[in-house]
Amino acid sequence: MKISYNWLKQFIQIDWESNKTGELLTDLGLEVEGVEKFESVKGGLKGIVVGHVLSCEKHTNADKLNVTMVDIGLDAPVQIVCGAKNVAAGQKVPVATIGTTLYTAEGEAWTIKKGKIRGEESFGMICAEDELGLGTSHDGIMVLDKKLKAGTPCSDVFDIEEDEVFEIGLTPNRADAMSHFGVARDLKAGLKQKEITKELITPSTSHFNINDRSLKVDIDVINTELAPRYCGVTLSNLIVQPSPTWLQNRLKAIGLTPKNNVVDATNYVLHELGQPLHAFDAAKIKGNKIVVKTLDKGTKFTTLDGVERTLHEDDLMICDSEKPLCLAGVFGGLGSGVTEDTTSIFLESAYFNPVSIRKSAKRHALNTDASFRFERGIDIENVEYSLKRAALLIKEIAGGEITSDVYDLYPKKHPNFEVFLAFEKINKLIGQEIPKDTIKSILASLDIKVKNVTEAGMGLEVPSYRVDVQRQVDVIEEILRVYGYNNVAFGQKLNASIATTEVAADHTIQNTIGNVLASKGYYEILTNSLTNPDYTSLLQDEDEERKSIEIINPLSGDLSILRKTCLFSALEAASYNINRRRANLKLFEFGKTYYAKGDKRIEPKYLSILISGDSIPDSWTNKAVATNFFELKAIVQTVLYRLGLTDLKSKPTTSTLFSEGLSLTHKKKELVSFGLIKKSILKQFDIKQDVLFADFDWDAVLKQIEISPVAYKEIPKHPEVKRDFALLLDNKASYKELYDLAFSAERKHLKDMTLFDVYEGKNLPQGKKSYAVSFTLQDDKNTLTEKQIEKIMSKLQHTYERNLGATLR
Repeated sequence: MKISYNWLKQFIQIDWESNKTGELLTDLGLEVEGVEKFESVKGGLKGIVVGHVLSCEKHTNADKLNVTMVDIGLDAPVQIVCGAKNVAAGQKVPVATIGTTLYTAEGEAWTIKKGKIRGEESFGMICAEDELGLGTSHDGIMVLDKKLKAGTPCSDVFDIEEDEVFEIGLTPNRADAMSHFGVARDLKAGLKQKEITKELITPSTSHFNINDRSLKVDIDVINTELAPRYCGVTLSNLIVQPSPTWLQNRLKAIGLTPKNNVVDATNYVLHELGQPLHAFDAAKIKGNKIVVKTLDKGTKFTTLDGVERTLHEDDLMICDSEKPLCLAGVFGGLGSGVTEDTTSIFLESAYFNPVSIRKSAKRHALNTDASFRFERGIDIENVEYSLKRAALLIKEIAGGEITSDVYDLYPKKHPNFEVFLAFEKINKLIGQEIPKDTIKSILASLDIKVKNVTEAGMGLEVPSYRVDVQRQVDVIEEILRVYGYNNVAFGQKLNASIATTEVAADHTIQNTIGNVLASKGYYEILTNSLTNPDYTSLLQDEDEERKSIEIINPLSGDLSILRKTCLFSALEAASYNINRRRANLKLFEFGKTYYAKGDKRIEPKYLSILISGDSIPDSWTNKAVATNFFELKAIVQTVLYRLGLTDLKSKPTTSTLFSEGLSLTHKKKELVSFGLIKKSILKQFDIKQDVLFADFDWDAVLKQIEISPVAYKEIPKHPEVKRDFALLLDNKASYKELYDLAFSAERKHLKDMTLFDVYEGKNLPQGKKSYAVSFTLQDDKNTLTEKQIEKIMSKLQHTYERNLGATLR
């Protein structure tokens, strides 16, 4: 939001530098993101001086050029070649001297340089009004008052306004500060805290009076819930023309383009007081009647931008006796606005339901200065005052008379909100005690009335313009921002609490599995929970009891329901990547799906995995290997095995999303379905390659982890011992026989056995082979003695000799 410093000073007289004022506004919660310089004429006419044309002769080499000698206040006159037809000796003219920067209508800068035109030197330029930014005419040079002295800077001749404009990052809750008056109100409170008392200058409407009652417009508000207050007045005998310079400069400073004096006046009051207004051409109001109501769904309406829009049954409209005129609080209609031929207007000022305006603006993709304010909540008590202020301003700059009473339909007055503020709560939230007198002073500066005071706290009445202050904590926030966050002392110690978490917490397990998948080349994606309702037709196996959840106020028709499956979001991501030549995909996502079952809203958690394209890309060393069902099955099992879920059963999937697929269960609970997506579904996303997809029921997975205890054993405290045998065996003997015999002979101390060498060939008897095996021995309670070790090894040797006829080599 842009705030003009000059405009701000009309409400509060302050002589601070802009940076100092900006710091105070930021401390008050109105963060100043930047300050821009504004000049009503770009460049400020720097380098432009009054010149006196001493002589004017025809150019010897060009019929349309003149060679002039011009006195610009220097020791000697300068020669300037000029092509204007109206240049003549004796004139006083604006001259751009060498080095002066001028600007085109598009804002592009160019510099005046010494030049030679058809053989004649030129030391500057005599300017037309459009070249200086003082007008649009290029018919000839500007001729100035002959009384002006040569060399006088043109910035002293013309009224050039210089301003500084604050760019304020306004938070959505601060509807009260969406105007220059609102910012001045905050600034006054901040200054008072610094013991600087300033009066808030309010535009006066005391001289508002009705000239006659010759133009009456009846008002009928049918839907008072959507339009709790509606005011209007008529003005006649107006002259619609460009606005005065001061008004144009105010609007230009904040980035608005002036239109005409009537429209500019409504925009001026909007940014001055924060109250949107709308002016209707009274001659275009059929039946001299305004009706505020909703229309039938499908009604066509053309807005000021020339776009024909289809209305929703909840859109509030301003109509006459025959047709709609305006989309209330959002945008005017094409056939009812003010034009150069307008002589009388109906001026509207109203309070519309914020939710209704926000929905209408979203539905029609419109974002206007009016809707921006209405949807955040304006001051309902400011409606009539702003109307009178605008009517007087229009009368001042467009002439005419006020030709009707002020119609004010306000059937149910909105009471101010009352809050009880506990002193103990203030100290607890802020962290230090603020004197009660200071608190009362701050509240008074914010127009929050103290109704009663007790030892425990204060009963407060919040003004109507503070729609965001409705709770005790809101009032404390107001006190703190005016008191100053920088004035809150730092504590001498730092308190912190240790967060506890379960080993099997959802986020912990998600991180574990996410790391597993990422280590195998998968990319995590995050997709929108809102999806296209057209996708529901692809869910042929949809449970009739599981209803889709529709969004009441969708951003668009394509995102109007919550997803019931994660598949379509993943396919959208896949299609996006494939269309950008990223066809080899490995994607996964954790998230939620949504459906309604009876009166309940269910939000199951899921993990989805998608693979497509080649698992091994084509290269000079090998040909490409396409992804396949077994690769997906392997990664699905990897995920479940990593979580300790190994006792899995498989069965054909019942989902009609897959052309072929499986479901895996654990203890009769289905955990995941996966397979090859049907071609008919892929066609909807313009995907021509195979896509494999796995859909985990994450809630079921988490539950199975909870009921599957983790098996563990302590790390041994005593050392292990390794001993080897080199055995001569029959060729028919197997390592498995050796392994089984060893563990049957020694169950207690034998921990592991490995085969590390096999030999057949020279120096061995016919039909024999040699196995070299290693045994790991360990006692969980004591360190094995040499005697115990020899006894175990002797037992193993005798077992092999007796059962396999083995001998030691």
